Amino acid sequence: MKQKINIGIDGMHCAACSARAEKALASLPGVSSASVNLALEEAALEYDDKLIKPDKFTQTINALGFKTRVNVAVEEDEQLKNMHAAARRMWIMWALALAVTGLMLPLMLAKPMPAWHHEGVWIIFGLTVVAMFGPARGVYVSAFKSVRSGSANMDVLIALGTLASVMVTPLSLVVKGVNPHDFSGIAAMILAFHLTGRYLETRARGKASEAIRKLLNLGAKTALLLIDGVESEVPIHRIKVGDVFVVKPGAKVPADGVIVSGSANLDESMATGESMPVFRAAGAAVIGATVNLDGHFTARAEKVGSESFLAQVVKLVQEAQHSKVPIQLLADRVTAVFVPIVLALAALTLLAWLVFPGVMGSAGDFLRGIIPLSTANTGFAAALMAAVATLVIACPCALGLATPTALMVGSGMGAERGILIRNGEALQRMKDIRAIVFDKTGTLTYGKPELIGAQGFQVSDGEALRLAYGLEKSSEHPLARAIVKAAEAQQLIPVPVSNFTSHSGRGVSAEFSDKILWLGSRSFLQDQSVPGLDSIIPDPAFKHASQVWLADSSGVLGLFYIADQVRPDAVKVVQTLQGMGIQSIMLSGDNAETAAAIAAQCGITRIRSRALPADKARIVQELQAEYGPVAMVGDGINDAPALKLADIGIAMGQGTDIAIEAADITILRDKLELIPQAVQLSLQTFRKIRQNLFWAFFYNLIAIPLAVFGALHPVLAEIAMASSSVTVVTNANLLRRKKI
Repeated sequence: MKQKINIGIDGMHCAACSARAEKALASLPGVSSASVNLALEEAALEYDDKLIKPDKFTQTINALGFKTRVNVAVEEDEQLKNMHAAARRMWIMWALALAVTGLMLPLMLAKPMPAWHHEGVWIIFGLTVVAMFGPARGVYVSAFKSVRSGSANMDVLIALGTLASVMVTPLSLVVKGVNPHDFSGIAAMILAFHLTGRYLETRARGKASEAIRKLLNLGAKTALLLIDGVESEVPIHRIKVGDVFVVKPGAKVPADGVIVSGSANLDESMATGESMPVFRAAGAAVIGATVNLDGHFTARAEKVGSESFLAQVVKLVQEAQHSKVPIQLLADRVTAVFVPIVLALAALTLLAWLVFPGVMGSAGDFLRGIIPLSTANTGFAAALMAAVATLVIACPCALGLATPTALMVGSGMGAERGILIRNGEALQRMKDIRAIVFDKTGTLTYGKPELIGAQGFQVSDGEALRLAYGLEKSSEHPLARAIVKAAEAQQLIPVPVSNFTSHSGRGVSAEFSDKILWLGSRSFLQDQSVPGLDSIIPDPAFKHASQVWLADSSGVLGLFYIADQVRPDAVKVVQTLQGMGIQSIMLSGDNAETAAAIAAQCGITRIRSRALPADKARIVQELQAEYGPVAMVGDGINDAPALKLADIGIAMGQGTDIAIEAADITILRDKLELIPQAVQLSLQTFRKIRQNLFWAFFYNLIAIPLAVFGALHPVLAEIAMASSSVTVVTNANLLRRKKI
């Protein structure tokens, strides 16, 4: 049976790490898909539990030199702990590096050499070794584990570069022409900048992944269960379906359920985005993680754990952050072969400087004339300097962070606004949409009939409504509920009726004041031979509405117009989409006249009326052939095939579970205005991804040639490498400042 699992992975420091872990996990028998996200430090796996057990995943990850986390998502306390540890290592490293630099600079600049030259070189060597096996120890441990597992990561490049530079000091005892003071402090400075980059990445990545932590922290930590009339506080994971729990004022609702007794005003803004509290009483549904503002109630749990509303939201966000977009495939292919190529390039650079010193030196002099980044060297010193710089600069870390960090921030921003994006591919495709198909009922309209007009004949409008209220007060028919709701809003008192009779599909009748009242369709009243019926012409302003007629033996007493109301934000949304070059099209099962009236209120000019559920998927295909990429917005079970077939399926969050499951994007807060925001989010996110990939490639394309030809000092190479990683992560976080 197919299963899905997320596994937290500690110890990944570069794109090569995540690529190596992903390849190893994907090659396991029974694994159908594996995705390792460097920015989240997680693996998402789909596997057959008959062929492989989760223990095998842990073994594989550990064999690669990484560690698995108990908690998949890095919680805030753990994130702060990691950040403080990274900061501590960085500051200790800088203290040692500055001490080394203070000794090294006089040796490099002084003419002639000071008397303490030899002692100074060995003090620098000693401080550097302390730094390597102290605050920077993790770099060498990671490099060793990587090589032992048969691969190479970024730490291998740093380890080789720093070991090569520090070993120049003892090497100078036997090799002539090498000045150890030119190299002895390089390793310490490289490691200082490297650990600074690690610290800044840890901070930025924590910021990028805070959306998941915020969502997880919304839930209640404990539940107050009612067991045999006694309240008992238990951890949230112990609550089961069917348990009855108590929610007191100020407490969070622990699980999705239905109120059994009591009532309260609830803050449901985390689910609906509405700041105003909502009143909930016996029989009403409540959502886990919402807050009880003032009442006291008991409720029965219906959805707990992974089935709860909050868990489903977290799951959707995690899926989006783990998924890979087509634009990332190039970066993945480059990353997979990058480190071996860099090792080969560094070796060739060393060899070229030793075999062709004149050619390499001339090219280096030319580049230094343009960009004076390094001190000129000759012989073995120049070869070693160039090789070390090449090892340090050519790291694919920024390339691996460019896409996932932007996706993390983009999908997190969407979740905060009530836009749940199922995967990264949907986020990428959304920006290319050229037409959006709106199912009318429940999307452009509220999906609930309301009384929009009433006319009284022989009696006042209010009296006609009061009579209708008396007939309909016990009915659950949608049209009847619209009349009852309107009467209650006006605080009318229903007339007392007797001998109530329902005429299925046509209307109702009852006795009041020795007269028979009829309420229903026009044809129903015609069958009762109501006098004067044909002389009454309905108000043309309500031609799109359903008509409910009220009469007695003397003639027509009232006419009620009932219609599904258009959402107030529909017009603005259609106009906004039009300004973005996106055509809005309305699908409706209504007749052409009713559909046209609703479309006109929304500002939509293209309509497909009398669309049966079976027609919707076909219509989407036709529109795809006409416009190209098409999105479909729906909320019902009959919308699911069309949602799946569209390039982007968008489900309104108050719709059915089936529609939401079939959709690529769920609008959680039942607000149409979030649809153009989803398009803007897609555009902004992919603008950031393109910027990040540019910077990731730019650093390497410019700096590698400079390093190879000796025009880039290794310390500056490390600064450039660290800057590239910090740049792409920081740039992704700047997405939060965009107005969407």
